[in-house]
Amino acid sequence: MALIYIIRHGKAAGSFTDELDPGLDALGVKQAATACTELARHLPLALRTSPLRRARETALALVASTGQDIVVEHRFAEIPSPGLSLAARGPWLQEIMAGNWQDQDQALRHWQQALVDCMFDINQDTAIFSHYVAINAAVGAATGDDRVLVCRPDNGSITIIETDGKSLRLVQQGAEAETHVN
Repeated sequence: MALIYIIRHGKAAGSFTDELDPGLDALGVKQAATACTELARHLPLALRTSPLRRARETALALVASTGQDIVVEHRFAEIPSPGLSLAARGPWLQEIMAGNWQDQDQALRHWQQALVDCMFDINQDTAIFSHYVAINAAVGAATGDDRVLVCRPDNGSITIIETDGKSLRLVQQGAEAETHVN
């Protein structure tokens, strides 16, 4: 059995509809430090991150304190929105989040399944720095809930899922908040 600690990145300096790859703002840096302090209590952990800047920056404090390398995990990246303008991304995402995975197009179902497969591939306690919809996909898979939006993970929150390589179980839901996807 392995525990997967999925951390939502700290508050970003730009939103999903403002900027493709923003870093953290000042509050986000504080949220990241708090999350990394909590994660340090659970070491040793393998470290993985979404390729996006806000997730990588959230991981920095833990990487610095442990001296560990961090692996970029593309399967835990932000939900893909290829070809959409920044302005079109917000309304598109709102529509996606109101639905179920089974109703999404093949590309999004493939992204969601790749994320689930990534969790099945984990065989040691691991921290993954990721994003709002990715955390929802993980929690939905662990609880058997097909809705795209099953929780509202706060920035810097830590959700814990257990895997034996064949099944997933939600151990602890991370802190929730009314939040903007960023």
